Amino acid sequence: MTAPSAYDSADVTAAILAGGEGVRVGGQDKGLLPLAGEPLIARATGAMRPQAGTLLICANRHAETYAAFGAVVADALAGYAGPLAGISAALAVCTTPWLLTVPVDCPDPPAELGSRLVAAAIAKGTSLAVAHDGERAQPLFAIYRRALAEACADALVRHAGLALAARRGRGCCGFFRLRRAVCQSEYAGRIPRMGAAPAWLKPQRFPPG
Repeated sequence: MTAPSAYDSADVTAAILAGGEGVRVGGQDKGLLPLAGEPLIARATGAMRPQAGTLLICANRHAETYAAFGAVVADALAGYAGPLAGISAALAVCTTPWLLTVPVDCPDPPAELGSRLVAAAIAKGTSLAVAHDGERAQPLFAIYRRALAEACADALVRHAGLALAARRGRGCCGFFRLRRAVCQSEYAGRIPRMGAAPAWLKPQRFPPG
């Protein structure tokens, strides 16, 4: 699969969404859990660096540990408000035209994720684009124009009562009330994420932080 040629990684900031409660893994910090001898955050940042000129890690604990892998930003709202809070925090500090988001529990994001999402948004004339896995949209794999920062912050405040939906990653793009470009079937079978805690996750304790 050939990626679009007009993609410039210098125009993109990649934000790794690692600020969740880790409910599916017993409250552990998912980004620091090991896979094949290295933490998930190491795999995620390694995969996203070639796709972005700037890297952010959206995290609400263990900031010093995460700082070894990139600049850390925390949610503006307390209480684990969900992925929308992480996206809003990243957009607030983003200095590039585009913000690319991926969840930390995807150990192998597609190498052409950013280029295809940018191409889709440009082709459709939209301010954001969302990946599709062949069955459904995956709103945490998305690209946003930096100009959406204010709209995202407003949506986060106005929809704070929808915390459950936000935590499940549902509707975070719909809050903007904007047209979306969806990359239909481009990533069928290529966005592996954790459902229930898989066998390779080993219980591991980390100091408070």
